[in-house]
Amino acid sequence: MAVNAIELSVFANRIAALCEEMGATLGCAALSPNIRDRLDYSCALFDTAGALLGQATHIPVHLGSMAYAMADLVRDRRWQEDDVLIVNDPFLGGTHLPDVTMIAPVFHEGELIGFVANRAHHADIGADTPGSMPLSTCLEEEGVIIPPSLLFERGVRNESIWSSLLGQLRQPRTSAADFDAQVAACRTGAQRTKNLIRELGNEKFVRLSAQLQQYAARLSRISLSEIPDGTYSFEDVMDSDGQGNRDIRLHVQISVRGGTVDIDFEGTSDQVAGNINCPMPVTAAAVTYVFRCLLPEQIPACAGALEDLQISAPEGCLVNARRPAAVTAGNVETSMRIVDVICGALSEALPEKIPAAGQGTMNNIAMGAEGEDGWDYYETLGGGSGGGAEFSGVNGRQVHMTNTLNTPVEVLERSFPLRILQYCLREGSAGDGLQAGGNGQLREYELLGPTRVSLLTERRSNVPWGLQGGLPGMAGSNSLDGEELAAKCSFEAAEGQRLLIKTPGGGGWGTVR
Repeated sequence: MAVNAIELSVFANRIAALCEEMGATLGCAALSPNIRDRLDYSCALFDTAGALLGQATHIPVHLGSMAYAMADLVRDRRWQEDDVLIVNDPFLGGTHLPDVTMIAPVFHEGELIGFVANRAHHADIGADTPGSMPLSTCLEEEGVIIPPSLLFERGVRNESIWSSLLGQLRQPRTSAADFDAQVAACRTGAQRTKNLIRELGNEKFVRLSAQLQQYAARLSRISLSEIPDGTYSFEDVMDSDGQGNRDIRLHVQISVRGGTVDIDFEGTSDQVAGNINCPMPVTAAAVTYVFRCLLPEQIPACAGALEDLQISAPEGCLVNARRPAAVTAGNVETSMRIVDVICGALSEALPEKIPAAGQGTMNNIAMGAEGEDGWDYYETLGGGSGGGAEFSGVNGRQVHMTNTLNTPVEVLERSFPLRILQYCLREGSAGDGLQAGGNGQLREYELLGPTRVSLLTERRSNVPWGLQGGLPGMAGSNSLDGEELAAKCSFEAAEGQRLLIKTPGGGGWGTVR
């Protein structure tokens, strides 16, 4: 049947809109600042086989990893109306334990027609340290592990799973509200999908879904064929794993043949003792993010758009870790370096399209305290993005694999015993070039009570590189009362102490004339 381009475009945009509405429901109903204010969540729609149909403009590391793992999560399960599946196990479809995923089937007239899903980052997932981003050495140290389980079966909540989960968390009231918000988002998405199907009819919905995938695949193949055939490689290192290992190698080789692209991480270091290891869905998310950025904006964000990418990595290496490897920083830090090495390799093939390295870290800050008045705070901080052939880097921006907001100072100071003393751009931290990189940020916290602090940061010793003769951005730094801290550390701080985070600047592009 002939494709009606206008009808297909409207269909793609309606799918994206219902995913955005799912996100609006989640953000408005959540209680924690990390989800309610920073918008640390993502929503998407999938077909009956778990192939991505559409998504909201949320967080790349969430969306790409869900798309990679969804088929395994929904296969071989007897789904019923009003079921809701919960999971966070990184080796069974998750990313790291704080990211909890909810999946709900969508039925119409008794027939399964797809799935809605959302993933949200919970600042409390039961780790020993507040903020649930510990300096771990195995998965079990990182919090509560939730295998794929039906939290709701035919609309009835499994109280055993619910009470067991909340019983292991520090702030069960806040956590319960956030989980309920995720369930509500699933129900919103399911209802909006049903409304769309009632309007179109089952047959037309299925036909348009297939046409959308074919259209995206065709346009993507044309776009990827513009990458010159050849083999391109690049190597970079992680600063450390928090357990004494330094300069941990990531290596990629990209082979391009007529629009088909093979991405191979052979030569990457083995998984390490610390928590910067990646499960394969996180690696896939970083790879697909880069190639999605290269595709024209009008190509639908569905599975067909990336079907010509083949990703491989040796089992047991840093970017395809085996259980029970610690992974909590792999999702947030190593994913950023994977983007850097993919961009570095492609810069040889597409020198005018690839920017210099951005800040290369999410600057993870987790803080809190135990006890009756206990609290959990988690945040990532923006930095500089890299300059490109036609643009300068952006200042103080969440770069690449994260797409969250900051926690507004007013919200932070109202919610936690913290005071912000400085919050500004870090002038002079950008790499110079024909197009300069962006500046990092400077944020200083005063602790208003005894606080346990955990930092998981990168680009403190290995700077964000420039391209085409551009200069590197400045490395970041962490300090407590003026004393330098390690890039990855956890410590007890006293009331009145001051934590200063300086985030990296982006690299410059091109030689200054």
